[in-house]
Amino acid sequence: MEASVKAAVRKWEKVREFALGLPEAVEEFPWGPEDCVVKVNKKIFVFLGNSDGPQPPGLSVKLKDEALHGHAMTFPGAEPSGYGLGRAGWVSVPLGGTGAPPAEVVCEWVEESYRTVALKRHVRELDARIEADG
Repeated sequence: MEASVKAAVRKWEKVREFALGLPEAVEEFPWGPEDCVVKVNKKIFVFLGNSDGPQPPGLSVKLKDEALHGHAMTFPGAEPSGYGLGRAGWVSVPLGGTGAPPAEVVCEWVEESYRTVALKRHVRELDARIEADG
């Protein structure tokens, strides 16, 4: 595995760990082991796919905030997600390659996606955690 793919896999693992650390987040594989998603309240907030293919991994998040959506779309290879999800604000972003977004930025997008589908009590719990760490 080349260095750029390894770096993208490490980023994918960091983002996955962040997503699973959000209140009541659960990992599922609805279409088989190669299609990892993270859900809250039975709703997907990040499509992670998998990290062991020949290409660098990527992910898809729902960004309703226009500024975040626009920012995500500026990265090389970013595009509206397929299957009609792009119309609802979903963006697919590669994690590897020149100009790929850093893990910290991707985690911000994951948090925003989480907030769009989570229940109010989940968001309150997340905000309380952030305030306590803050």
